Amino acid sequence: MSMSLIAFAVLIVAFAVGSFTRINAGLIATVAAFGVGTLLAGLPIADVIAQFPSGLFFILVGATLLFAIVRINGTIDLLAYWAERLAGDRRVLVPILMFLLTALLASAGAFTPAAIAIVAPVALALGMRFGISTLAMGLVVVQGANAGAFSPVNPFGVLANVMLDDAGASADSLKLYLYCFIFNAVLAALAYVLVQAIMRRRELRKNDHETVRTDVDAAAADSAGPGGPSVGADTEFESAGTRVRSDTALAVPEEPVATRPIKVAVTPMRVLTLLGIVALLVLTTVAGLDVGVASLIVALALICIDPGVQKPAVENMPWSAIVLVTGIVTYVGMLEEMGALEELQSGIASLGNSSAAALITSYVVAIVSAFASTTGTLGVISPIVTPIAIDPLLTPIGVVTAIAISSSVVDVSPMSTSGALLMASAQPKDERLFFRALLLWAIAMIAIVPVLVWFVFVHLGLG
Repeated sequence: MSMSLIAFAVLIVAFAVGSFTRINAGLIATVAAFGVGTLLAGLPIADVIAQFPSGLFFILVGATLLFAIVRINGTIDLLAYWAERLAGDRRVLVPILMFLLTALLASAGAFTPAAIAIVAPVALALGMRFGISTLAMGLVVVQGANAGAFSPVNPFGVLANVMLDDAGASADSLKLYLYCFIFNAVLAALAYVLVQAIMRRRELRKNDHETVRTDVDAAAADSAGPGGPSVGADTEFESAGTRVRSDTALAVPEEPVATRPIKVAVTPMRVLTLLGIVALLVLTTVAGLDVGVASLIVALALICIDPGVQKPAVENMPWSAIVLVTGIVTYVGMLEEMGALEELQSGIASLGNSSAAALITSYVVAIVSAFASTTGTLGVISPIVTPIAIDPLLTPIGVVTAIAISSSVVDVSPMSTSGALLMASAQPKDERLFFRALLLWAIAMIAIVPVLVWFVFVHLGLG
C-alpha cells in the first residue's frame, strides 16, 4: 500500500470513529497529522504545525462567540416573537418566516447547527400551535440554514469561496450565495408541501378508520341491548384508537391550539445586538474586513456593554465543532504538504472528463457529509475541486455550486449534527418517526440532488 493510500485510510478511519463514537474526529485527525506527517512522510513537526488553519480558527471562534451572545441575551427570542406576531393567524406565513429567520442567522455568520439549534425549538412549537406538521417545519428550518450557509461570512461560504479563489473566480462569491439560497428555498417549499400532503393523507386515513370503528361499536351496542356494549368491545376500541394515534404522532393536528404569543421585550441590549449584526455585515461585505476579526470586534463591544454575558457565551461556544473543523483541515493541509492530494487529483484527472469528475465528486461529498461534518468535508474536498473547476470547458461557479449544494443538502440526516438537533427538538413520542423520516429524506437527497445540480450547474453551465 502506497504512502498516500495509508494517509487517506487514516482520514477515513478518523471520520468513521468520529461518526460512531463520542471521540472527536478532529482531535483524531490532529494527532494523526503529526503521526503520519512525521513518521510516514518525514515532515518536520514545524511543517505540520504550519498547516493549522489559523484564519479559519478566528472565523469559527468569532462567529460562534458572537451568536452565543445573541442567543443568551434574548435577541433570538425577540426575532422569533416578531415573526410570530407578523404571522398572526395566517398559517402560510409561519414556515416562510421560520425559513427566513434561519437563513438570516446563517447569512449573518451563524454556524448552520447553531442557527438550527436556535430556531428549531421555536419553529416546531409554532407548527404545533398553527396545526402544521412538525416534520415539515423541521425540514424547512434545515433548508433555511442551508440557504444562508454559503454567504461570504458563514464558515461554509468561507470554505466554498476558497475553491472559487483557487479557480480564479472570486468575483462569483455573491452568485454562489444566491444560487444556493434559491435552490434551498425551492427545496424547502417542495419539502413542506410534500410532507404536509403525506401527513394530511395519513390523518384522513386515521379518521376513516376511527369512523369504521365507531360504526362497529354502535352495532355492537345495539346487539348487546339496553346494557350497552360489552367491556371487551369497549377495551378493543380504546386499544385500537390508541394504536392509531401513536402511529400518527407526526400528523397534522386537527385543530390548532390558539394561544397568544408570549411577549418579548425590546431592551436596549437587544437593539444594540441587532445593530451589531448589521455592523458585522457592513464590515465584512462593504469594508472587506476579515469575518473572524469583524465578529470578534462586535462580540467584544457587546461584552464591554454587558460583561456578564462573557462567561456563559464562552462556555456555550461549540468547541467540539471548532476542534473538528480545524483538526480535519490541519490533516488535509498535511496531505497536501506530503503530495497525497496531487496523487488523488491525478487519479480524478485520469478520468479524462472533468464533467464526469464533477459528478463523481458531488456524490462523494453528499455521501460523506451525511455521516460527517459538512465543513470538514468541504475542507477535505477543496484542493480536489480546483483542477476540475479550472477546466476551460466548465465554469468554476457551476462546479463549486454543485459541490456546495451536494455537501450541505444531506445535513438533514439524523447522523449529522443538523438532523440530530431536529430530533432533539422533537417531542419524545415523535423521535422514532423523526429518525425514519429524516433518514429517508437524506437518502433521497443523496440519490437525486448531486445529479440534478450537476446537470443544472455543470452540464448546462449555468453561471
